[in-house]
Amino acid sequence: MYSKDGENYFIVDGHVALWDGSPQNQANRYGKGFIECFYDYHRNLSPAEWVWPLEKFMKYSEADFVHDLFETGYVDTAIFQPAYLSDFYTHGFHRRDAALALCGQYPDKLVLNEAWDPRYGEAGLERLEALAAAREVKGVKLYTAEWKGDSKGWKLTDEWSCRYLAKCEELGIRNIHIHKGPTVYPLNRDAFDVADVDDVATAFPGLNFIIEHVGLPRLEDFCWIGTQEPNVYGGLAVAIPFMHSRPRYFAQIIGELLYWLDEDRILFGSDYAIWHPKWLVEQFVDFQIPQDMQSEYGVLTPDVKRKILGLNAAKLYDLKVPAEASASSSTDRVPA
Repeated sequence: MYSKDGENYFIVDGHVALWDGSPQNQANRYGKGFIECFYDYHRNLSPAEWVWPLEKFMKYSEADFVHDLFETGYVDTAIFQPAYLSDFYTHGFHRRDAALALCGQYPDKLVLNEAWDPRYGEAGLERLEALAAAREVKGVKLYTAEWKGDSKGWKLTDEWSCRYLAKCEELGIRNIHIHKGPTVYPLNRDAFDVADVDDVATAFPGLNFIIEHVGLPRLEDFCWIGTQEPNVYGGLAVAIPFMHSRPRYFAQIIGELLYWLDEDRILFGSDYAIWHPKWLVEQFVDFQIPQDMQSEYGVLTPDVKRKILGLNAAKLYDLKVPAEASASSSTDRVPA
């Protein structure tokens, strides 16, 4: 939990990972290029004091993960969002066994989402059922631009994708997180297009579609979809670090999201280990939309920030929120 100026914030980091992008796990030049592209985002959008050496960034320890999120990063609950990238990494990018072990050690602080790819057909459906039978699965992470053999991506509206979404609905897996944001080398930008979200959000009203990275660079397209689909949410991972490097750009992003989606459908995510949650949380609590933009976008009150930093995700994942962080704890409000 983070506290400042008499306000308490329950922090749910909705987008974390435990990956292995080390040279030993890189299957080809694409695996090398992918993790180096990640590192460029990390290096270029982080304050200088938060930049890691590339060697650590490629594969960090479980001890680093626990320390950075729970001991110094204010995170109360973190949600693993896996990406396997099996064509690029010999043993997969996501270290599922290590993540699962951490969940066993910190059951009240970690949620492990799973992943599926409709191109695995019936075998993938059977695997999804087996995972759900072995333990409670509350969400999945989808990577529509992932390469698989000759295929360089898929759409949410594909026939097999709809079968997987129907299976999620049947199994009670309600939260569907989808990478729809900036491209990562060597993946193709168009395979992250948000257009296919519209159809499936209408077709599966019992599912929550959390669009990670809020569709950037297609923010306007995403907002027009989100305003008409009440089960569409925006995940701020990748967008929120712009507070540091381009604060007015971030003010525009958050202002547009609040206008189109409202404050109840925006979720914080650090995308750790690309960015450290400590500086993101601290800067977001301090952040305000510039005065000359407030006539159009309004202001960020502590209550709005509280929802974005944790309460919205807690509602989706049925997380228990301490009473002191669930409502306004100060009478000194920022006027609407």
